[in-house]
Amino acid sequence: MGGAVSAGEDNDDLIDNLKEAQYIRTERVEQAFRAIDRGDYYLEGYRDNAYKDLAWKHGNIHLSAPCIYSEVMEALKLQPGLSFLNLGSGTGYLSTMVGLILGPFGINHGIELHSDVVEYAKEKLESFIKNSDSFDKFEFCEPAFVVGNCLQIASDSHQYDRIYCGAGVQKDHENYMKILLKVGGILVMPVEDQLTQIMRTGQNTWESKNILAVSFAPLVQPSKSDSGKPDCVGLPPCAVRNLQDLARIYIRRTLRNFINDEMQAKGIPQRAPPKRKRKRVKQRINTYVFVGNQLIPQPLDSEEEERMEEDREEEEKDHGEATKPEEPPQNLLREKIMKLPLPESLKAYLTYFREK
Repeated sequence: MGGAVSAGEDNDDLIDNLKEAQYIRTERVEQAFRAIDRGDYYLEGYRDNAYKDLAWKHGNIHLSAPCIYSEVMEALKLQPGLSFLNLGSGTGYLSTMVGLILGPFGINHGIELHSDVVEYAKEKLESFIKNSDSFDKFEFCEPAFVVGNCLQIASDSHQYDRIYCGAGVQKDHENYMKILLKVGGILVMPVEDQLTQIMRTGQNTWESKNILAVSFAPLVQPSKSDSGKPDCVGLPPCAVRNLQDLARIYIRRTLRNFINDEMQAKGIPQRAPPKRKRKRVKQRINTYVFVGNQLIPQPLDSEEEERMEEDREEEEKDHGEATKPEEPPQNLLREKIMKLPLPESLKAYLTYFREK
């Protein structure tokens, strides 16, 4: 699955290629992709393939190709504070990127068929919160995952602003998916070999748009219990944050704003510019064919166009070498928190018990 853009040497290089091929088109989506290293969601021994535009599968663990996730993130049109449901949440890679955009007052739920994959997703989420520098650079909506078949969601379940389904949806299940969506919401899912964006414009009105020709494995049909009826799956509750949690959010936000103001006053850029390397970027490919457990691109009729990007890395390195400002510490937010005149237990709480 994938192959629409050139392979990258690392996560930033992959994102550069996705931007060049116009799969990533907005700054908000770009920031989320750069913040979450795709390689962290691979098993040891398989990471060499993490920055190729290919799907990866090992047992029940599966990641779609980066170009597919890019199109999904752009089509969802995510905004802070929205509610999101990931049907077939897998490793949690997509849900974690979504959480960086939703912020602390959003809702981020996922349902996954395989219990071992849910455990894997929870491990990766915990590792991100405890170890990733990106965690302190964003306000995060932590995903909550449950085990179950997404075709067995309880009928009294709440509705969501944004929904993504990561498996092929049969036509007779399309209306079932639409019911989970709020009026004004957006649903992205593969229907009849088309990645489709569906907007709910009214109680009984919809607008659909085909995004990309794809081929996904179909949704697994629910099995029936001893009573002859499928068991219902309950989604996570939409809990209201307590005052202690709200205090932590606003203290961290205030400190982060203070740090940004300080850096701006000192002329220190808040984000390093993306790397610019000489590389070949393939023309965008819009059609995929399912072969075994992989999806491969179907060549277009027109000849593939390749473009060369100017190598600016050395020029940027030489320019302003003498006036280069001193690099700030890696985690300024943690440094500010640890200097607060508070008990160590409160400092630990404000840092989400991170050790670095």
